[in-house]
Amino acid sequence: MPTDVQSFAVAHLLRRPAPHEVGGFVVGFDPATTSPYVNYATPLPGAEPTDRDVAGLIAAFRERGLRPRLEFAPDGAPAVEPVLRRAGFTTEAVHTYLVCTAATLTAPGPGPGPGPVEVERPAADADYTALDAALSEAFGGEFPPSPQGAARLRRTEEGGGAVRFVRAATGGCAGGALCSAPAEGTAELAGVGTVPAYRGRGIAAAVTHDLAATLLGRGARSVWLEYSGEGSRRVYDRVGFRPGGTRLYVSLEA
Repeated sequence: MPTDVQSFAVAHLLRRPAPHEVGGFVVGFDPATTSPYVNYATPLPGAEPTDRDVAGLIAAFRERGLRPRLEFAPDGAPAVEPVLRRAGFTTEAVHTYLVCTAATLTAPGPGPGPGPVEVERPAADADYTALDAALSEAFGGEFPPSPQGAARLRRTEEGGGAVRFVRAATGGCAGGALCSAPAEGTAELAGVGTVPAYRGRGIAAAVTHDLAATLLGRGARSVWLEYSGEGSRRVYDRVGFRPGGTRLYVSLEA
């Protein structure tokens, strides 16, 4: 499974508006944003880069005014990390990823809220804008809402992935998430977030289940995601996600 996830990472970055390949790496550049969480690199599965290759990778970021940054599954390219360390890359995080298949997918059951959780697909620009704003609030403003963020959500839905949300009682959006289009037999589910006022109502579980069921129903052999804490881990366990491996996040300071 680690190699499948790493192969997916390569295919996913090649979908960026301005992908760039250098020295055994793929960089997913997006000229619409300078965010390091959008503009990052990943190695080709089994890559064995040289110090010169890594220098070329760093230069590709620097000439665009961006911080060199990578996300990858170390087991899918075990020769990469030592070369990055020699170049000065340091760890941002190490995350466990979880995998769901048709055999493990489980309906979460009714949520603890006052009524059923109704999961919707965005139908208008206002829905994408509301979801972008809700996810920004859910993640503490780490990713400010923007027209570009709403546009990326729309591209995900229109490009073979899926975007789902739960409408707030007042209009707007209470929470939601997105799942990429499949590549290499798997798809990444990400951005699962609920605004604080609506937490504890089963929204994350309902959205996660709907997205996983949608992509598996379209032929993906698996859906994977990363989690940020034991609370979210329990949600994903209920829906049928199981441990699959680890992903490493590294970057190089100026």
